Amino acid sequence: MTTAGSRALHYVYKIGDRTATAKFYKEVLGMKALRHEEFASGCDAACNGPYDGKWSKTMIGYGPEDDHFVCELTYNYGISSYKQGNSFFGMYLRSTEVLVRAAAAGIQATEVPGEDGVKMIEAPGGYKFFVDSSSSSDRKDPVYKIVLASSNLDKTRSYWKDLLELRSLPGCPEGVARFSFADDQALLEFRQIDGAVDHAKAGGRVAFSCPSSQLKGIEAKVKAAGHTILTPFISLDTPGKATVQVVILADPDGHEICFVGDEGFRALSQVDPTADALLEEAVKSDDSEAWFGEHGGKQVEN
Repeated sequence: MTTAGSRALHYVYKIGDRTATAKFYKEVLGMKALRHEEFASGCDAACNGPYDGKWSKTMIGYGPEDDHFVCELTYNYGISSYKQGNSFFGMYLRSTEVLVRAAAAGIQATEVPGEDGVKMIEAPGGYKFFVDSSSSSDRKDPVYKIVLASSNLDKTRSYWKDLLELRSLPGCPEGVARFSFADDQALLEFRQIDGAVDHAKAGGRVAFSCPSSQLKGIEAKVKAAGHTILTPFISLDTPGKATVQVVILADPDGHEICFVGDEGFRALSQVDPTADALLEEAVKSDDSEAWFGEHGGKQVEN
């Protein structure tokens, strides 16, 4: 097995308030809707979590998924909120404009202890974004890392470096491990925590692409090493768009990992110029609050 040619794609966020969330990501973070898709039933690879009902997926970010790390917003029509755990610290980005827009919107930005020039703002649903306005970068993508929790960095390093073959980056402070496939991609950072990693109900998923020919080899290697395969090799259809093949894994702390075949994903992930209009139309026609209000209310995932 090899993961040569792999790249970091996106992180999956489960959202309960699609209207407020879309407003925050677009008007405060300055991201753009890249594509929007509606599904009548749950994903066979649990892309929307362990839910069988109607849901939507909105890819949103600073540029095309070919060369940007973006956010996947999954909205289950019957769920109003998700409890946050300690598994996901947040996404880091460089920008001189985000904090200005946040202040104009009345959103408080808080200092981050030990991280000069970085301030944190919170999105609807409790997800955190860490904004570095003190430094610039030659990278076209403002997103430069996501940070996850580890209960045991030795096991984390063994899994991500030795098994999945990401590069382990040097120069990390004590209690931190960083990995990436290439210098021009967003990196994955793990921070040691005390106790177990708790994904609660909001726990997301990090996605990478690789040549489709590598997917079954990745699955076989992870299985042989005694680690978790959440979804074996499977093809997933998106109505009117390309079919993709995926394998879904879980690391020693239960962080979900999607490897998707790059060829199909590049076709699927082409920017849709109507994405924003499709999202707005879906928001306006969403009568789930009224429907669920007549049938016991939306579910609160605690």
